[in-house]
Amino acid sequence: MAIRIAKLASHNFMKSNIRTTFFFSRPISNNNTSRHPDDDFKICDQEYQQWCNGGGMFHKSARIDPTARIEIGALVHSESTVGANVSIGSGSIVGPSVNIGQSTTTGYKVVLSNCTIGDFCVIHHGVCIGQDGFGFFVDEKGSMVKKPQILKARIGNHVEIGANTCIDRGSWRDTIVGDHTKIDNLVQIGHNVEIGKSCMLCGQVGIAGSVTMGDYVTLGGRVSVRDHVCIASKVRLAANSCVTKNITEAGDYGGFPAIPIHEWRKQVVSVRQTSNEFWYHRKMKSADKRSR
Repeated sequence: MAIRIAKLASHNFMKSNIRTTFFFSRPISNNNTSRHPDDDFKICDQEYQQWCNGGGMFHKSARIDPTARIEIGALVHSESTVGANVSIGSGSIVGPSVNIGQSTTTGYKVVLSNCTIGDFCVIHHGVCIGQDGFGFFVDEKGSMVKKPQILKARIGNHVEIGANTCIDRGSWRDTIVGDHTKIDNLVQIGHNVEIGKSCMLCGQVGIAGSVTMGDYVTLGGRVSVRDHVCIASKVRLAANSCVTKNITEAGDYGGFPAIPIHEWRKQVVSVRQTSNEFWYHRKMKSADKRSR
């Protein structure tokens, strides 16, 4: 311990009444050093580096092709793979262990987690792929319990996904989107869904969990498909239709519930005719009453 002694009185005063003040100065031991809160962030920062092409950040364990572009504000996490000629837009997040194939482009604020993306894909702004699906059950105590969502979402080659579309990861099987499938804006694809190749999903389509769709399926705007339903290849569904049971034959369907399109059109005409007849007879009765 270092001791400094300061005498705060004159020599004459000290003779009569000596008052000495002691100042203690203790060196801080290295063992008792408290870490600054920013130290942990500095250590984490050391694991991330700035990418030379675009200015984005990447984890040192990520495998990135030299031709890839990671724009400023984007972040590639650990163990991810980014292929040749990939472009990742500003604000986008590539989660741990995500694989992105060559020549794929993402817009701004895209979030990719627990997924693999094929080659030559286009992913527009705000898309989220690989998040947990909506799965819960009530246990014996009456509490709502979340079902484990531990698998992945797999996007094929030449797939285009519109803005703000969400594709959930699988729980008992991977969520799959086949090659050359085109998905419009604001589409919801639930967990465990399997979509074939060259399908077309228009805006605001909602597909519940564990649906299986064949190839060349077209869903018009705002079509909804209930869970665990199978749809055969080359099926086309009119806008605002709702699929409540399996569709096993190719063709055009519409309505709620969805039925073959010619039957649905007959139903629409029949309802319209019935309505017109009802109002015609009612009008005639009112006229008779007034004439009397």
